[in-house]
Amino acid sequence: MDELTDSSTDLEPPTDSGSESGPSPAESAGHIPGEAGLWVFLMGDMIIFAVMFVAFLVDRAAAPAGFRASREQVDLTIGLTNTMVLLVSSLLVVIALDAARAGRFRSATTAFGAGIGCALVFTMLKAAEYTHLVASGHGPDADPYFMWLFILTGVHLAHVVLGIAVLAVLVSRTRRRVPVDGAGRMFYEGGACYWHLVDLLWMVLFPLVYLVA
Repeated sequence: MDELTDSSTDLEPPTDSGSESGPSPAESAGHIPGEAGLWVFLMGDMIIFAVMFVAFLVDRAAAPAGFRASREQVDLTIGLTNTMVLLVSSLLVVIALDAARAGRFRSATTAFGAGIGCALVFTMLKAAEYTHLVASGHGPDADPYFMWLFILTGVHLAHVVLGIAVLAVLVSRTRRRVPVDGAGRMFYEGGACYWHLVDLLWMVLFPLVYLVA
């Protein structure tokens, strides 16, 4: 009887909602992805881009005809392709994070790896665009429009390169089957949030620089 009693006790789930074994249901439902420090960084980054966007708009307002004429010299094919590439990459990161949360680490690794592939495609296309612009005489010193195009897309490209490193870390964690809880949740969700910021910034940058007259 004593052995049966001990066995039944081991099978009983803990009743203390404040146990350190995991977050409570309320915490799981309402927690902020990543951590507070990450959001300070992300907000600061968005403020920096907002300042640059405003400066771009001020310069464009001072010479609208020149900006319009220069913008018409830019082929939109690469920009539109890169937009689709980043949208697909964000979807892949969402799929990967959901798979990691469910413990499907092989699927998560594949999706994060595909996200890295999209980021590499974006980088190569951007390098091809820069090469074409410079070869056609539209480098950053050509006029204010092209100066801003290279500044804004160049800073964003640096974010993409950093994002590749972030996604590579997440691939490493899924390969080692690191669970999405505790500190692990901070890494997974923080990395995903950063990549979504990269996507969001491009969704503002692309129409502002490439499309809006």
